[in-house]
Amino acid sequence: MTLPQSETNGRGSDYPCPLCRHPAAQFYHRDKFRSYYQCVECALVFVPPEYHLSRQAEKAYYDLHENSAEDEGYRRFLSRCATPLLERLVAPSLGLDFGCGPAPVLAQILAQNGHTMATYDLYYQPDESVLSQYYDFIVTTEVVEHLGEPVSVLEVLWQRINPGGVLAIMTKLVASPERFANWHYIRDPTHIVFFSTQTFHWLAQHLGAQVTFLDSDVIFLNKPA
Repeated sequence: MTLPQSETNGRGSDYPCPLCRHPAAQFYHRDKFRSYYQCVECALVFVPPEYHLSRQAEKAYYDLHENSAEDEGYRRFLSRCATPLLERLVAPSLGLDFGCGPAPVLAQILAQNGHTMATYDLYYQPDESVLSQYYDFIVTTEVVEHLGEPVSVLEVLWQRINPGGVLAIMTKLVASPERFANWHYIRDPTHIVFFSTQTFHWLAQHLGAQVTFLDSDVIFLNKPA
């Protein structure tokens, strides 16, 4: 396969960053399936649009997932976000599980702890009316890495959070080019953007948020009261 000129000369590309809109990015990595670039401004690593799956192919891939409320391993995974979130919330609070998938397990966990939950998912819970409401908190677990236009989505979610609220995000973080090359996270063809701690610091400044890293892949963006 012949690499594009921008991947062989080290000068970068003409791909604008899908998060901060910086007009260029540097070549970061290539595997046998896709190329990856890193924004010089916010450090987001992203896959160019020509490698994105169609909506039909993307949903077919999601349909292979078998997460359910009866899966204790999945509940333990979600608890890494739910537990610190519940410690910060005062019941009853109103929340949104954005990108909940076909089995909104996290929304169930939070509802069982006294909070009122709405759910949204592009493919499985596509009621966009919930995106016009305001919430005390929004959770989005294993979602942001799928977003072709992450800044547009995150700005909308941030606007829907009440003062003093929180946007709770779960996503694995880029560590280094060396670890990226062997990272299981990039093997998923629906993962097209990859955040790092530097990226979240940029995002927090952009949104006017306070960022807290609670775990290796749990990030809270707190809105001033």
